[in-house]
Amino acid sequence: MAILSLGQATQYPDQYDPSLLFPIPRAENRAKLGFKDSQALPFVGVDIWNAFELSWLNKKGKPQIALAEFQIPADSPNMIESKSFKLYLNSLNNTHFADEHQLRELLIKDLSAVAGSKITIRIQATEAVAKKGMQEMSGVLLDRLDIEVDPNLPADPNLLGINESFGPIEQCLVSHLLKSNCPVTGQPDWASVQIRYQGRPILEEGLLRYLIGFRQLGEFHEHCVETIFTDIKRQCKPEKLSVYARYTRRGGLDINPFRTDYNSPWPDNIRHARQ
Repeated sequence: MAILSLGQATQYPDQYDPSLLFPIPRAENRAKLGFKDSQALPFVGVDIWNAFELSWLNKKGKPQIALAEFQIPADSPNMIESKSFKLYLNSLNNTHFADEHQLRELLIKDLSAVAGSKITIRIQATEAVAKKGMQEMSGVLLDRLDIEVDPNLPADPNLLGINESFGPIEQCLVSHLLKSNCPVTGQPDWASVQIRYQGRPILEEGLLRYLIGFRQLGEFHEHCVETIFTDIKRQCKPEKLSVYARYTRRGGLDINPFRTDYNSPWPDNIRHARQ
């Protein structure tokens, strides 16, 4: 049985090695949410990985650097374990490529094989990303609420509710207080979360208490977002729902899962892939 590299003392590779990539099946966590297979999923979406430390050698041996965006479909059989992803990218540091196109094709081949589904990649010069910058999430900020909360209590779906005195509305809610912990190392993972929905108004105080409840949870980013989506859908029954979490970078990579059940606005950094 393969062993997760996450949480293990590791010697960083100096030669290209695709065998470093480690798949994590999505099925086990989705079974906990009540979904037996990918056909029964109540959402579509993508996991967006941003790599800030991509480097390789050109034909003359000169180091090249760039930033890369990887999009792994939410219906792929596997996620990719984060440390194995970092180790794999580092194994490219001393590898020669004729051009960027050759590098891109190799990345697509290796990562698609591990995910079990075709992924897409965009490689950008570092200066292009610097000019674009990072935009704050738009929406009504839940963090403004002056609530009393026990941060040690686990996320309870029963905290989620709606105001039945009002008819359906369209609303976008945002919180920067989402935190979970790596299920292997226990390290904290910080994120902003954006929730768009159409339906009866979701009670904001209950939603914020629910999100704060993830602080003690040991779970992968993708699983957290799918749990949030599923709990809101079941408890609040919105007609339309999307959940997007943007996690902070660790080890040169960030992971940003997006799940939706309608043609909602997709995050800006993947919108180009849908046009």
